[in-house]
Amino acid sequence: MHDIKFIRENPAAFDEGLKRRGLPPQSAEILKLDEEKRAQQTELQEVQSKRNGFAKAIGQAKAKGEDVTAIMAESKAINERIAALEAQVSEEGALTQLLSSIANLPADDVPVGSNETSNVKVREHGNKPAFAFTPKEHFDLGEKLGLMDFERAAKMSGARFVVLKGQLARLERALAAFFLDTHTQEFGYTEVAPPFMVRDNALYGTGQLPKFGEDLFKTTTDHYLIPTAEVPLTNLVNDEILSEADLPLRYTAYTPCFRSEAGSAGRDTRGMIRQHQFSKVEMVSITHPDASDAEHERMTKCAEALLQRLDLPYRVMLLCTGDMGFGARKTYDIEVWLPGQNAYREISSCSNCGDFQSRRMKARFRPKDSKATQFVHTLNGSGLPIGRTLVAILENYQQADGSILIPEALRPYMGGADKIGIGQ
Repeated sequence: MHDIKFIRENPAAFDEGLKRRGLPPQSAEILKLDEEKRAQQTELQEVQSKRNGFAKAIGQAKAKGEDVTAIMAESKAINERIAALEAQVSEEGALTQLLSSIANLPADDVPVGSNETSNVKVREHGNKPAFAFTPKEHFDLGEKLGLMDFERAAKMSGARFVVLKGQLARLERALAAFFLDTHTQEFGYTEVAPPFMVRDNALYGTGQLPKFGEDLFKTTTDHYLIPTAEVPLTNLVNDEILSEADLPLRYTAYTPCFRSEAGSAGRDTRGMIRQHQFSKVEMVSITHPDASDAEHERMTKCAEALLQRLDLPYRVMLLCTGDMGFGARKTYDIEVWLPGQNAYREISSCSNCGDFQSRRMKARFRPKDSKATQFVHTLNGSGLPIGRTLVAILENYQQADGSILIPEALRPYMGGADKIGIGQ
């Protein structure tokens, strides 16, 4: 949600921000709707004042024994007008709908571009593994091990699902435990076990609704399956007023995630890269506005640290204006190297949303020695997705015989095992 006061005072800057996003100017239409809304509010105040005068006039007329029929009729009309104006002022209306449908403005240091070709590499870490054989993709490796089954998953659920068995199922569990332990014991995040279903107001708060409803799974009870734990974790401060001393709040959660993958027909149809159901450990931070940029860098480093401990090569990309998500003002994508694809693929996206989500949620804090409140800043990042990390381990740690070495950091979570072989 955008700040209408900022748009009133800086219409050209607002439109310039949209232009950097590749979007048309909107300030003129917004200010027109804003003027209409403010006119309604002014009229409401005037007729409310007039109604108060009528009440006094009616009382005086009755005291004198005068006929009050005309005054009562006019008073009734005024009350009906007040009711109509109160409904208009309180309803969402065209202004709110327009403001909530426009993407967040990019930070000043975000590169301008229309697609991923304009993203900027910030840094690269690790050495790509060298193989004396042609490396296979993860689905070939998993199926050969007999531990990854897409066919049986399809019989139960259709396309974009998988069944993991044996040591691969245990590896998935090990990754989740390793990520959560690191975030909570070393990085200062509080573990949360949130609901996996939410109502529409929660998704509105984080920006998935109303614009991206087709990407969500909705139940017959009007609940939605969460597309990421960002939704319930960020909504922990929905309509809250925090103390400045409470900030920052840092939350992490391991949850299943559900996405319809609308618009992804024909993309990554084989394997585990893009599925309707997947598991992920999420990071969310709620910060003071002055601290959100530093928190963004910190969060990204937390995600990187996990890849470093797993010894997986990766690079960090600063996304351009045309490749960022709807609610982000700045995003770093971390891309892990996949030898089977001979390509880097996104494994984590860490975004600073500024006050874009908090305005939608009315999430505020009260600065020390102040009666006024300010909107908090919200950030979110993958730390990390379980499936894509498992994919990266399979491809980077594959051996000539099709077995998979287990990264040292995970061996305590795998009962001390150092390798996954056929039939395990």
